[in-house]
Amino acid sequence: MPAIAFLSTDNLEDFFVYDELLIPFFEQRGWAVKTVSWHSASPNWNKFDYVIVRSTWDYQQHAEEFLACLEDIEASSAVLLNPISLMKWNIEKHYLKDLQGKGVPIVETMWGSEFNNNVIEEAFAQFGCDTVVIKPTLSANADDTFKLSAADWREGHVNQRVLFDTFQQRDFMIQPFLSSVVDEGEYSLFYFGGEFSHAIKKVPQKGDFRVQEEHGGSLHSIAVDGEQLAIAEKALAAMPCDALYARVDLVRQSNHWAIMELELIEPSLYFNLNPQSPLRFVEALVRYHELAQ
Repeated sequence: MPAIAFLSTDNLEDFFVYDELLIPFFEQRGWAVKTVSWHSASPNWNKFDYVIVRSTWDYQQHAEEFLACLEDIEASSAVLLNPISLMKWNIEKHYLKDLQGKGVPIVETMWGSEFNNNVIEEAFAQFGCDTVVIKPTLSANADDTFKLSAADWREGHVNQRVLFDTFQQRDFMIQPFLSSVVDEGEYSLFYFGGEFSHAIKKVPQKGDFRVQEEHGGSLHSIAVDGEQLAIAEKALAAMPCDALYARVDLVRQSNHWAIMELELIEPSLYFNLNPQSPLRFVEALVRYHELAQ
C-alpha cells in the first residue's frame, strides 16, 4: 500500500486548507496519507513512497531551512513532488524572466537588488502609471507586498523606513498596479499531471488589492476561454520539467492576458470549489505511480 506524506507546517490556524478533501479518494485506492510539518525534527522520510509539498505556508520566512528539508527528502527513498529541481527554479520569481524569454506574456516587471528612493521613481516613469506594487522576489501569501501611489510617495505619506528595512537586503520586483485585479479579479487555472482540471477567479475585498482568502478575498468557480488556456499551457511547456500540480495565475493587462505567477511549490489548489478536482489530482498521482513501476 503506497504511503504519502503531505508536507505542511506547524500552525495553519489563520489559513484555509482543503487538502483533506483528497484523503478519501486516496484511501479508496488503498493509499495511506499522513500530514507532516516540514519543521518536524528528523522525520523518517523513508517511510513514505511520496512526499507532496502542500501547505508549507511559512517557507518564505525560512527559505534556507525549507530548502534543506527538501534536500533531506530528496536524499531519502521517497519521491518528492513537485520535483526539487522544479521547486528550486520556482522559489524566486526570477523564473518569470525565463517564461518571458520563451514568449510567455508576463505582467510588466522591473527587477532590483539595491533599494533606494530612485527605484520607485524609475518604476513610475518606466510604467507610465501612478500606482505600483513592490514585493520580494521570494514571497508568498502577499507577505511584504506594498501598494504605492505616486502622490503618497512624493508627499511623504509612505513610511520609507519600512520599505528600506524590508528590501535593503532582498531582491525585489516592482509592477504597475493593475486596476483589473480590483475591477475583475485574478484568474487561477489548475493542472494535475499536465491536464487542465478547473479554474477560479479571486477578487479582493473592497478597499484592498490582495486576492487571498486570508486577506478577505472572495473566490468564484469560473469557466476560462481559449486564450487563457493557451497562455497557461505555454507557461507549463516552458518549465524545466513536468509537474504533478501547477497553478497558473492570470490577470488582464492592457486588454490581454498576462501571467502574474506560476505556482509550483505550495499553491492552494482550491479543491473545495470543484467537486471533481480531488479525484483528478489523485488520478494524476496514480498514473505517475503506475508509469514509474
